[in-house]
Amino acid sequence: GAHQRVPMRWTLASLSLVLSSRMLSPRLSVGLEPPSVALVALGCPKNTVDAEVMLGDLQRRGMRIKNDVMDADVIIVNTCAFVEDAKRESIAAVVEAAGLKADRAVPARALFVTGCLAQRYADELAVELPEVDAIVGFENYSDLPAKVADIFDKDYEEQSSSSRASVFVGSPTVPFRSEEDRWQLTPSHSAYIRVAEGCDHECTFCAIPGFRGAFRSKPFDTAVAEAERLAERGVRELNLIAEDTNQYGADFQADPRRLPELLHALAAIPQLKWIRLLYCFPSYFSDELIEAIASIDKVVKYIDIPLQHLTPSVLTRMRRPGSKGTEAILRKLRERVPDLVLRTTFICGFPGETDEEHAELVQRAAKMHFARGGAFSYSAEDGTVAGQMAAQVEDEIKQDRRDELTSLFQHESRSWAEGQLGRELDVMIDRMDGNDAIGRTEYDAPEIDNIVRIPAMPLLPGSVVRCRVVAVDDVDLIAEPAGM
Repeated sequence: GAHQRVPMRWTLASLSLVLSSRMLSPRLSVGLEPPSVALVALGCPKNTVDAEVMLGDLQRRGMRIKNDVMDADVIIVNTCAFVEDAKRESIAAVVEAAGLKADRAVPARALFVTGCLAQRYADELAVELPEVDAIVGFENYSDLPAKVADIFDKDYEEQSSSSRASVFVGSPTVPFRSEEDRWQLTPSHSAYIRVAEGCDHECTFCAIPGFRGAFRSKPFDTAVAEAERLAERGVRELNLIAEDTNQYGADFQADPRRLPELLHALAAIPQLKWIRLLYCFPSYFSDELIEAIASIDKVVKYIDIPLQHLTPSVLTRMRRPGSKGTEAILRKLRERVPDLVLRTTFICGFPGETDEEHAELVQRAAKMHFARGGAFSYSAEDGTVAGQMAAQVEDEIKQDRRDELTSLFQHESRSWAEGQLGRELDVMIDRMDGNDAIGRTEYDAPEIDNIVRIPAMPLLPGSVVRCRVVAVDDVDLIAEPAGM
């Protein structure tokens, strides 16, 4: 599958539960405020969508959002299990939440663990972290409000004495349910829309199919209705996500529509300004799809394609598409889509990767001029073919290789930025920083790419302003509204 980017992002949203006193134990209902819930969201955009849907479910059960995690009676940690660093960060967040639960000076009384770590390591978590009350996998997300209420039916002593968490983890291949009523954790003008889930590829380094399940596309009309709903609520930029976004619809039986048709349908939503493709696989770029990207104005000329590597021998060991086919696709995209900016990610120190194989990756990457990108060290994952390979690379070598690729990406990003001097570009405003407006060009995805600073200019987040680039600050642009 296409891969999440590290570092992970923390988002805190806390909720207070307005439950009828019938649902509360007598100990709680006497003269106490309704209990509250805080959610700690870790990991990739798919996890963000899961968290938004969970919060929406809780809110629809009469619960309201507050902002201080220290005030919560229930803490939900939505975990990530992508690579070793992500797992460590997730476990640290659970341990920290357990500390709040143990601290009688704060209200925390119950701790739920959700997300990929819960789906993948539920039994281990239940044994290792007795402070956790419930571990909830994807299949049981819709029951979360009921499970939160159940915890409050137990009295405090009964809860404290139970020695291990209740585990509610079922199949990873869960059918899509509506994701349109969510509590948005992203800025109000930019949202993620998950068009598919799961993955059928067999990349040797990746454990995702094991815990995110088989590839399945969101039904076409459901996806369009969700986008319309988000647009009505103020969303101006839609970021399409999946494990392999451009494979959308490949599993449809009767419906002939695929990603090109979906892009046309989304572009017809009047309020939307930008539609962005994240997590594409280096195949499935049909002529129709390339034509749609090139010809639909609202589809930004930016594509994220995590390639993982470019050296043929390593790609073979990874069971990834070959470099010849990939290079042909990228050439075709660039020919048909002028000014296209490509983002990619590479894995450094895959088992058996020699100095020569790494040097070839750097050389091929340099020729391709990726203006956006990231590199991360290979992490041996349980249950993967690569995790069992003999020639694991030393951590220090992985980090050196990662640093070399990171500086290559920064060099490309800087030279792209310098090439924008004097040009006029559309900038979507994200926020104000003092008196300066901070925004992005269409060539920058939210949170992971670069920014545009417009000095001394109060502008409304979500608005798109035509700007002239007047200076470059490392990889970021300094601009002023055109015509000034």
